Amino acid sequence: MHTLEPFYNWRHRYMAEDDERSSFFGSEHSEFEFTHAVYDHAIHPQWDEFGSETLYLKVLYMDYEEGSVIIEFIGEWNDLLGNDIMFLKRDIIEPMMTHGISKFILIGENVLNFHAGDEEYYSEWFDEANESDGWIALLNFREHVRDDLKAANIDQYFLLGGQLDQMDWRTFEPEDLMARVQSAVQRRLSA
Repeated sequence: MHTLEPFYNWRHRYMAEDDERSSFFGSEHSEFEFTHAVYDHAIHPQWDEFGSETLYLKVLYMDYEEGSVIIEFIGEWNDLLGNDIMFLKRDIIEPMMTHGISKFILIGENVLNFHAGDEEYYSEWFDEANESDGWIALLNFREHVRDDLKAANIDQYFLLGGQLDQMDWRTFEPEDLMARVQSAVQRRLSA
């Protein structure tokens, strides 16, 4: 897992550590010291921690004018033992929302497992995003993770499935990816 870096081709366009409105403003990352791990597996030092012991993220792109963000995840999403959604919602999502972000693209191809807990934070996030005509889209989450979300009835708060599960997102510029996801979201909401 230590070789799985967050996507870096947009770093010339956006870096959360340089964004004064970001929760990660001023963060420094080593290229050589592996300080984070998912259980006993070291992960690349470019991933950011946010309070979870098993889930890390990287804000790949944020567009305040459009109110959108693209976040990539790695690790195990564990609400049951770690209440990961609470840390994510309170420490990362809410500060973004205070700056007008309401459209969330969550990339989960490196999310290995999901363990459900309470759905209160998901419901709250969904309602707050909807108040601003926003949404939460899951991109490329593994099938068994999507199944676990569905089994816990948490999938109702996200847009997922179909072309969102098979999007070759790395081939796009961030605005193009946002436009494609927005188009898929609009089609689903109109149906």
